[in-house]
This record gives sequence, structure tokens and C-alpha cells, in this order.
Amino acid sequence: MTLHSMTAFAREAETSPVNLIVELRSVNHRYLDCHFKLPDSLRTLETRLREAIAKTIGRGKVDCQIRVADSDSEDTLEINEERLATVLAALDKVGRLSDTLAPADPLALLQFPGVCNAERVEESTVQSAAWSRFELALKNLQESRAREGQQLETFLRRRLDAIEKEVGALREALPALRARQEERLRRRLEELEMTLDEGRIEQELVMLLQKADVDEELDRLDAHIAEATRILDKGGPCGRRLDFLMQELNREANTLSSKATTNDTTQSAVELKVLIEQMREQVQNIE
Repeated sequence: MTLHSMTAFAREAETSPVNLIVELRSVNHRYLDCHFKLPDSLRTLETRLREAIAKTIGRGKVDCQIRVADSDSEDTLEINEERLATVLAALDKVGRLSDTLAPADPLALLQFPGVCNAERVEESTVQSAAWSRFELALKNLQESRAREGQQLETFLRRRLDAIEKEVGALREALPALRARQEERLRRRLEELEMTLDEGRIEQELVMLLQKADVDEELDRLDAHIAEATRILDKGGPCGRRLDFLMQELNREANTLSSKATTNDTTQSAVELKVLIEQMREQVQNIE
């Protein structure tokens, strides 16, 4: 299954039979959280729109805005000339009967019943056009989320490879690091001019190596890397699982840092934490 980002934007417009614009915007969120900004003529569509989003998107904050042009500005006005002639004839007759009658107001004539007919777009037509544009916008939004998800997957796999190489290099260097610790201990004893039997030196060395032993941390790092790779291979909504793994990876890197007794180990621990933090920031955007 494809990995999806939670960040995307889609916009679709309709000009006939009604002028409208549909905009969908999604950002990261712990759950699916939908918000709608709709004109009154489309309020009855909200439940249907919400259900469509829930079937397509698993997680993220989704803002849906649909703007419809003012229906009054889109109406086509047709003057009923026969009706207008009848009204004017009636006004003329009244004018001959009364000297105090004011001149007729043209706007009032247009508002007289039957004089001007406005052809309004039916509400069902507006809803049908909005739904059609919304479906296309939702499809484009999901495709955009998938494209960004592929980029995130590539980024994460590269960082996992870098972490795996760092762990492998550190594991290969452990025998040399242990030998260096033993040499350092013996040199220190010589500097202090202390004479200890070989058994005592071995005991001190074992205690020192136990405190600095990182085999267990390296094994757990390998296990977490393998699990993260498995999750990426499986795909689908996996942001929460990856986020949990980032916490586990960071915990092992911190332990590795606390046990570091050489500059090499310290530098490796720092590099691991940088790589893990880079992954953690991007994982926040995965569905």
C-alpha cells in the first residue's frame, strides 16, 4: 500500500451551469478532523461530504470550502413586455383621473408582479455541480498526498540506511574500543605506580567494560531499524507506529551517548540522534 502524507491542497472550479469553487486543504493531526465552510444552499450536503472524506482519508485535519457566486448576480432578467404595457396603460389611466399622481418609478415597475421574470439556477443543480467538483478535488487531494508520501518514504529509507551503517560501523569498532580501554587502564595504573595482580586488573577491566557495554543497545537499534523497514514495506496508514519507533530509536541513542567512553562513540551517538530527529520531524506528516 502507498504511504500518504497528511499535507496537501486541491482546488477545482465550475463555471457552468453555476459559478463555484471547491478547495480542500489537509494538514497533520492525530485523528481525522473535518471542517466545512459552505453556503446555505449546500448545507444539506455536509454529511455526505464528511462521509466521502472519511472513506478516503484516515487521518489529518481537512478543511473544505465551497464558494458559490451570488445567485442574484447570475440571474437572467426577462421583461414581460405585454405585462409592462398593461401596467403602463393602467398608470396612464390613473394619471388622467388624478392630478396628484407622482411619476412612475422604473425600479418599482420592474418589481411589479409579472413584469420581470428572473431565471434562477435550481438548488439541486447547484448541489449537483458542487458534488461533482468536490469528488474531483478529493481525488486530486489524495493523489497529492500519495505523491508527497512517496517522497517522505524515500527520505525515511535513506535515513534508516544511514542509521544502519552507523550502527554497523560502531559494532565493528567495538573490539578496538575495548582494547583501547584496557590499554588506558593499564597506562593509568603505571602512571599511579600501583602494583596490582593480574586478577585484580581483570576485575577492574570487566567492571569498566560492563559500564561501557553497548551491545544490547546496538541489538535493539538493529531491531527497530528492521521494524521500521517492515512498516514502510507494508505501507498504508502507519504514521503512529513510526512515531512510536522514533521514540524507541531515540531512547537507545541517548543510552548509547550516556555510555560513551571515547570520542568515536560520542560522535556516533550524536550522528544517530541527528538522523533520528530528522526522521521524527517527517514522520509527523505521515498518515
